[in-house]
Parts: sequence; structure tokens; C-alpha cells
Amino acid sequence: MPVLDQEAFRPIDRARLFAEDDFLHAPRILMLYGSLRERSYSRLLTEEAERLLKAYGADVRIFDPHGLPLVGSVPDDHPKVQELRGLSIWSEAQVWCSPERHGAMSSVMKTQIDWLPLSSGAVRPTQGRVLALMQVCGGSQSFNTVNQLRILGRWMRMITIPNQSSVPKAFTEFDEAGRMKPSAYYRRVVDVMEELMKFTLLLRGRSDYLTERYSERVESAAELSKRVNQRAI
Repeated sequence: MPVLDQEAFRPIDRARLFAEDDFLHAPRILMLYGSLRERSYSRLLTEEAERLLKAYGADVRIFDPHGLPLVGSVPDDHPKVQELRGLSIWSEAQVWCSPERHGAMSSVMKTQIDWLPLSSGAVRPTQGRVLALMQVCGGSQSFNTVNQLRILGRWMRMITIPNQSSVPKAFTEFDEAGRMKPSAYYRRVVDVMEELMKFTLLLRGRSDYLTERYSERVESAAELSKRVNQRAI
């Protein structure tokens, strides 16, 4: 294989793939929801999922999108932006839950995602994080929003689990106290959170290795060679 860069090409490291999980902290999960309404069904669904994740033993943080400005309207050092980015770096997994608006995710949801950069210096706030997706619908069941979110998760180099949740006619699925009623939709939410926990535990300590790329090693090697072999500084 004459085209292959032998220095950047590496065999699969089974020791790193099958290393024992020696993490002492609970899995760290960040949850984002996509509505500012007082009775937000995406928030209620997120809070229902939060209860499940805590029952599974996770350390969960829900980001409040109130006060988060539009991308480009303020500097990156805005307190809400820094809060969101800090939580993303802290997290090992994330849950995104948005209402469907005009066949797409809400602007509130997209703004939160847009504030998460692909890279910030040497840190990538989303790469390798496990991701679960949910949506709420005002009418009949749709999967437009979770499908869009899945594309974004892949673009941001997140490991998106296969299962997902879409709750139709969300206004009928929650009681006055904001708790989700027993239904097949609730059981699906349990399925999704269970799967998220399994993937998160499996990938802890391995996500950096799983998302490491040959192409980036080649580029890094070329940059290093250029720097080392330059004639003058």
C-alpha cells in the first residue's frame, strides 16, 4: 500500500478498547431542551428523563436556555455561553430534546447547539460524547426533529445511540403536575435512557480512542515535519 502513511497508520489497540472501567464518578450527563414556554413539554419530557437517569445512577445537569443570546450577537465570553460550553466539556453524554416547529427543531434548540463549537483550542466540547435524542409533537407523531438532531450529532462527532423518542400530542401525555402518564411513549423514554446509560458506561475512557482519526494523524505528522525541517525560525 504505497499511498498509506506508515507512521500515521496504527493497528487496533485491543488493550484500550477492552480496558476495565476504573472511573469512580457517576456518568455525567448534560440535558438540553428546546422551548422557553412556562409549560414546556420538551422541558417536562427532559425532567422525566432526568428522573430515570438519576435512578440509573447518573450525575445529571439540565441547561436552562433562558437568557442564551443568538449566535453572533454577543462575544463568546457571555456568561450563558460559557455555562453551556463548560457543561458540554464536563459531560460524558448528552440528551437533546426539542419540540417540532414547522417540521424542524426549534430555534431555541438550534441556538444551543450552534453555541457548541467543534473545537476550542485543543478541546472538543462534543467529540466522543454519547448522545440520545427526543422530541415532542403538538399533533401526530413525527420524526423530523430527531432525524435532524441525529445529523447534527454526527456532524459534531458525537456517538448517537440507535434508540430515540418521539411523543405525539404531548399536551395529552402529561398530568397537571407535569409528570408523564403511563403509556407506550413513556416506556420508550425508559428504553432510550437505559440505552444511553449502557453506551455511556461502555465508552467511558474509550471515546477519545474511538474518535481518533488516521487522517488527522497524517496532517499532524506533516505539520510537525514542516516545523522541524524549516530553515529558520
